[in-house]
Amino acid sequence: MVPVGGSPNLASSRHKGTTMIHEQGDTNDTPPPPARRGFAAMSAERQREIASKGGRAAHSKGTAHHFSRDEARAAGRKGGQVVSRDREHMSRIGREGGRRAHAKHDTEATPPSTPEPGTPEGVTH
Repeated sequence: MVPVGGSPNLASSRHKGTTMIHEQGDTNDTPPPPARRGFAAMSAERQREIASKGGRAAHSKGTAHHFSRDEARAAGRKGGQVVSRDREHMSRIGREGGRRAHAKHDTEATPPSTPEPGTPEGVTH
């Protein structure tokens, strides 16, 4: 049998209806990723279109869920408790908030910079 492409280093194989060309002697014998099917194979626009139809159908049928103020408050509290358990994450976001607050304060107190001699107007360093 003559290898695909006419090169003695290449061989062909079939995977889910497509012809794949592999180099013989390749040490990485991982199979190709599976073909995308269903929603994954659709464009983002088509996915939104279908999801939107489902949402409209649920609302018209009366089975769509609407959060009450109390349900929304409970859900937010539950999520906040889960996130706040990660002390490293809370420390990181607290530090970032402090940096931004101080950066804003520092820029308000600093006069605008003037361009260096010989630089085009509007360009600052």
